[in-house]
Amino acid sequence: MLKTLLVPGLDGSAAPHWQQWWAATDSHALMVDLSDPTRPDPTRWESELAGSILRHPGAVLVGHSLGAVLITRVLTAWPQLNVRAALLVAPAEPAGQPRIQNFAPLREAPLHIPATVVASRNDPWMPFQRARNLANLWQADLIDLGYAGHINVASGFGPWPAGKQLRDDLLLQSSPLSQFPAPHAARAFSPQR
Repeated sequence: MLKTLLVPGLDGSAAPHWQQWWAATDSHALMVDLSDPTRPDPTRWESELAGSILRHPGAVLVGHSLGAVLITRVLTAWPQLNVRAALLVAPAEPAGQPRIQNFAPLREAPLHIPATVVASRNDPWMPFQRARNLANLWQADLIDLGYAGHINVASGFGPWPAGKQLRDDLLLQSSPLSQFPAPHAARAFSPQR
């Protein structure tokens, strides 16, 4: 059965974060265990995520914040990994952020799999225009959640069923039955917190 690998960011995604809710409500979803989430090490985290992908080939990756950045690092470093799709929620800009600056610079290359960036217009970790530009560079669709903060607990996101729907949309887009991939475009989306 197809797995969803949930990739947390800095400090992890403790309950009631939507990633914890997702892991608890979807028997095919697994939280990726990244070592020392308070002091992330890009080399170690990349190896740990790559190992999870190798154990679950064909998985869809769902990353939040630094987890979304980690996914782009792994996909651009090892394009041969078998990943079905990626949902990149509220990617964080590591440049100028002391705790995550060792993840800079962000990768600005195509991901070569169906991907969607979910961004907010008032995310303190990344300006919306930067998220839009990265989505373009990654050849990913962009979902504009409006003013949704960092799409985390602090901005009102505990359970987030709309996130699962975005994953399902990606799976349809990456289906072997799909002859023509959907165009990469920005679209507005209701956050459904």
